[in-house]
Amino acid sequence: MSPLTIQAGRGCGVNAASSGKLFVPRVRDHIEDMAEDSITVFDRRLLRMRRDRVAGTYGDHDFLLREVCERLADRLLDVRRQFPLALDLGCHCGELAELLNGRGGIETLLQSDISSRMARAAAANGHQAVVADEEMMPFADGAFDLVLSALSLHWVNDLPGALLQAHRALKPDGLFLAAMLGGETLYELRAVLTQAESEIVGGVNPRVSPVVELREAAGLMQRAGFALPVADSDTITVHYKNPLRLLTDLRAMGESSVLADRSRRPLRRDVVMRALEIYSDRFARPDGRVPATFQVIFLTGWRPHSSQPQPLRPGSAEARLAEALDTKEKPAGDKAAPNPTGPRRR
Repeated sequence: MSPLTIQAGRGCGVNAASSGKLFVPRVRDHIEDMAEDSITVFDRRLLRMRRDRVAGTYGDHDFLLREVCERLADRLLDVRRQFPLALDLGCHCGELAELLNGRGGIETLLQSDISSRMARAAAANGHQAVVADEEMMPFADGAFDLVLSALSLHWVNDLPGALLQAHRALKPDGLFLAAMLGGETLYELRAVLTQAESEIVGGVNPRVSPVVELREAAGLMQRAGFALPVADSDTITVHYKNPLRLLTDLRAMGESSVLADRSRRPLRRDVVMRALEIYSDRFARPDGRVPATFQVIFLTGWRPHSSQPQPLRPGSAEARLAEALDTKEKPAGDKAAPNPTGPRRR
């Protein structure tokens, strides 16, 4: 099955027979011509090119994505709901579709990716795939029962905006379930690159991409309008024979840096060799293997609906907190007695 191509800024280019009510034509500036007031952290064109480049061999290096997809799909087992129409946002080569195995009661799965080659590979699994950008989603409001996303949103410039678009694409009481890399990801590599470049060059260039912190994630979900937002994290540690294998994997995954303000000069060989030396010295286990840490943040939220649990009105409680804590309740106007000795230093 060939992917259905959607080009941002030129309308969706989809005929009514193939699109149904899933797509809406959007006339927006192309991703390279973003508004002046928006922050461009990542070079999305470079990201697309790198995903295109690795699409043919991605299956040899997709172990991390498959592990995350399996954990993401398992979370659907905890939800007693059926989601007939679902979207896989940032589908890579269709790994999540292969691992769902009927979980969530998904009858129709639409896959989308910024890379046309990855979308084409994803379409080979029998599910329809489209080429679309997570920053400019062409999907109609209220189109899907479920939106899934695995390891793609950490490359989005405007994460709050992307979450808002995903929220709008859901039907009322629809579920959003995503996994993205968090702030502790590859802290070992970040530390050794910084030290090596500082030692040899005398300064540090941006090399590792910024990612969202766990404490910020739930707030972003709430800001996007999701009800019952939850953010939690898992840590996945991969052990390599040597640090060079990690760098090879990151390149083959299309996960090397796409920072917009990155240095255009390749990292010097002596800096790389020094970084690998520091990595082994600082982090190697007794057997010589070195760890690479990936923090995966899972986001869960619902599009609001009247059937969902609602907070109680203030003052509607039927029991007092003081009774549950076996303590004495004081009126709000009372103040604690002053300490005659004054404040103490700890």
